[in-house]
Amino acid sequence: MSEWILRLGSERTIQCLDEGDPRGVPIFVLHGTPMSRLLYERWTTDARSIGVRLISYDRPGYGGSTPVPGRRVVDASADVVAIANHLGIDQFAVWGFSGGGAPALACAATRPDRAVAVASLEGLAPYPAEGLDWNAGMGVMSRPDFELLFRDQPAWESKCRKGREATLGSSRSPELFRQALSPLLSEADRAAFSEEVAGFLLRSWQEGLKVGDEGVRDDFLSQVKPWGFDLEGIRIPVQIWHGAQDRFVPFSHGKWLASRVPGAELHLEPDEGHISMISTHIPDVQRWLASKF
Repeated sequence: MSEWILRLGSERTIQCLDEGDPRGVPIFVLHGTPMSRLLYERWTTDARSIGVRLISYDRPGYGGSTPVPGRRVVDASADVVAIANHLGIDQFAVWGFSGGGAPALACAATRPDRAVAVASLEGLAPYPAEGLDWNAGMGVMSRPDFELLFRDQPAWESKCRKGREATLGSSRSPELFRQALSPLLSEADRAAFSEEVAGFLLRSWQEGLKVGDEGVRDDFLSQVKPWGFDLEGIRIPVQIWHGAQDRFVPFSHGKWLASRVPGAELHLEPDEGHISMISTHIPDVQRWLASKF
């Protein structure tokens, strides 16, 4: 494993992480909201076994990456390319999950010259999305957050700050973290949310939020304003994954995205949730991406 800070000009830094097989085919991992560059050990073990180099980074405002107020979803593709250029990488693949799903699709839409294939897991649809009741099916924690954002942004920002403080609380443990998320856990997610998984997610959340809540706020805001690219214009191989038991991001969002990305390979899984998807199907995603080089 290696970590480094990429400096873009005099005012921006991006905290990066490099794991897996250092001589393997390069695959970028775009983290969820709120998370960080940290990678689950099972993903990196799988990557080493199949000759994949995993590269991740903190989106602006998370961990060691400088905030970029007003950033758009599309801006993530420029950051991925900047990191690839720094590493001397010409062609790469990308997978992103949850809040990283839309940024992954941005790479597919805007950099077909560099990205060979992209997978989006459990990602949100844009807001508004024609023909989609955007809030329908969101869990008891997710829906009020978005409704508050649309109704009273200052109150929503205050709630984000309080949520960060709770996540960083000294008494927080994987079990307490799991209990806090319990209202969002489907049966599939409860079965997959082991102490190991909870520990990884908690570490990733705490790392991402350690410097402030700008990252998570800007992620939410970027999701509900124009993304800056056209899904219908994507022409490279894409997989869309979503679980029908997902209470974090409704299944309807995955189906909507699948209907808008031309030629997308669909994995709309009836027995999966949000946590279970990233716990069980990442090896399938990484093998598919690696096959596209």
